[in-house]
Amino acid sequence: MSQVITLPALPQPIAIAEGVIHGAGTNFIEANTQLLDISDLRERHLIPVFVKDNQPTISQIDFIDTTWDVAQSIFGPTSLPPVIRVSHPIKNRIPEARHKAADDLEEWEKTIYYERMAFIAEFPSIAWRVNGKELTLTVGGIKAYNLDNLKHYSTSGTQHFKVFIGFKVTVCTNLCVWTDGFSCNWQVRSLKELGIRIRDLFETFQADKQSQLMTLMDDYHLNERQFAQILGRARMYHALPPRMRREIPELLIPDSHVSTIAQEYYEDKHFCRLNDGSISLWNFYNLLTSAGKRSYIDAFLERNVNAGQFTMHLAEAISGGTQSWYLS
Repeated sequence: MSQVITLPALPQPIAIAEGVIHGAGTNFIEANTQLLDISDLRERHLIPVFVKDNQPTISQIDFIDTTWDVAQSIFGPTSLPPVIRVSHPIKNRIPEARHKAADDLEEWEKTIYYERMAFIAEFPSIAWRVNGKELTLTVGGIKAYNLDNLKHYSTSGTQHFKVFIGFKVTVCTNLCVWTDGFSCNWQVRSLKELGIRIRDLFETFQADKQSQLMTLMDDYHLNERQFAQILGRARMYHALPPRMRREIPELLIPDSHVSTIAQEYYEDKHFCRLNDGSISLWNFYNLLTSAGKRSYIDAFLERNVNAGQFTMHLAEAISGGTQSWYLS
């Protein structure tokens, strides 16, 4: 059974420790991203503005700081420093360097910000053990400026954020995020409003409920034929007519991820098949979330949430509670 660690008393937030980027698992997402130190984000990166009035947007660093402060005020000052990954760089240069060749630019003559940013912060003192694997409480979010209409809105316009609270599997950095711990499209107008919504999400999250559901996954198994059929149906799903897809539980894994899941079914050192070819739904779920780490920043959390929903759908089908197209 899952072991729930009692939350500590609520202390005051503390400042983010800078210069440390390891510890929480830097590969929580892999595709097309690079690791970034928080001091670099704070000191060097430009902040996009609204074209209409040149007012600044809510910056990525303010987003991280606010999430960090709220999380620590609820769960205690025991988290590891945020791990930040970015993609889609927007590069430029100062006016004085406009005639220089790219190879001749000095660092101080370059400007940059990243269009998309994802981060996590892990609380290792708040841990569960699920099916023999340690999971730690983890919060994080995504800021993607491509979702904001900066050309036509002023500061009265809304800005988009994604925030989550869930677990990280220690042995593999897989994130376990479920619907009640994820907001996929917050639209806010101020940092204060963003902080209020983050607090509401974190305070209402039922960690013990999610850990119990994940524990139940280990009670159900797929045999080799069922596993192969699910992967085959997963390839078929995206080719189905829209009317048929609406009648079938959604599965957000692309073909490339299906191939990865098939390979890791044989090779993953933590979540591979048993000797008889069967695989528990807990291991299957982790193959899904592991493959999801190869998604781009603006898609990987939705795929992570879908992995949990889909695995619980399979559990209901195996237990006889419902029919599943994927197993029929």
